[in-house]
Amino acid sequence: MVPFAGWYMPIQYAGVVQEHLCVRDGVGIFDVSHMGEIDISGKDAKKFLQTLVTNDVDKLSDRAILYALMCYENGGVVDDLLVHRLAEDHYFLCVNASNADKDYQWVLDRARSFQVEARNISAETVQLALQGKHSEPLLQRLSDVALDDIKYYHFKTGKIHNIDCIIARTGYTGEDGFEIYFNAEHAERVFGKIIEEGRDFGLQPIGLGARDTLRLEMGYALYGNEIGAASSPLEAGLGWVIKLQKQAEFAGREALRRQKESGLKRKLAGIKLLDRGVPRSHYRVLREGHPVGEITSGTFSPSLNCGIAMCYVSSECAEKGTRLEVEIRSQRVPAEVVPLPFVPSRVKK
Repeated sequence: MVPFAGWYMPIQYAGVVQEHLCVRDGVGIFDVSHMGEIDISGKDAKKFLQTLVTNDVDKLSDRAILYALMCYENGGVVDDLLVHRLAEDHYFLCVNASNADKDYQWVLDRARSFQVEARNISAETVQLALQGKHSEPLLQRLSDVALDDIKYYHFKTGKIHNIDCIIARTGYTGEDGFEIYFNAEHAERVFGKIIEEGRDFGLQPIGLGARDTLRLEMGYALYGNEIGAASSPLEAGLGWVIKLQKQAEFAGREALRRQKESGLKRKLAGIKLLDRGVPRSHYRVLREGHPVGEITSGTFSPSLNCGIAMCYVSSECAEKGTRLEVEIRSQRVPAEVVPLPFVPSRVKK
């Protein structure tokens, strides 16, 4: 257990590699109740969110989910988040734990000219993530709604073990699965029941260590590593969630437009080590001995049995097949730029 964003969180239960493979091969459960939730309601809810986030909220229908960013005026990232539409006048946002208070204040400061109510419901909300190919049959034993009907990036309201929940087909692992939100007073009861039912499926609880290796194999950005106040989401390959053409103005829009027009000097790339070694954050990346970038996230991949990393490098070095080196304890370990994700996604679309 370690301090994390104001919480004590488990790094591992049985071991990072074992837990990682459990999710890839079967099913695992994550207690991610540290994540933040912000409820947005009122007449101007949709109009407000269109000015708050980079993606197009007009695309959302009821019970659909949108991945989006909130940006600073310079184009840097306030946070990345999920927007859930309950109704045209009611949404909730799932934000990163380390940013929950900052994000809530950011929302409040920008909501003043709109007829909306914003509530920070993080303390009263539990979030559990059930991930892996057995997640649907396991959870269906406890649910009163047909989980097979929930499409990727959609949700239903229903009951899990007779407790009212929001059941979303989302996750941070690249596997099929669900993220479940409900009142914190029922946390132990629901978690314990899922563990009990999961014995038939080989269910294991999964810690932060495997959560990170799973998301890194998928090339998913992590706030504070790949994205943040000082980095551009365009450099991070997140242009697909930045809708410069939508009518509503959002913070950072003009800065991002200028960046796109002028071209990117650096890009986020995935690299795979060609020799033994484990790349870590802030290790230098070189090309023919000359520094060209820095690792943002790196690990040993249990699925590929080698070192993998994401790194910002000069744009000309980000092409597939480019040979690079990673400086690990004064040794230059050969690496190659490879496409993201490192392993194929198996989400149910």
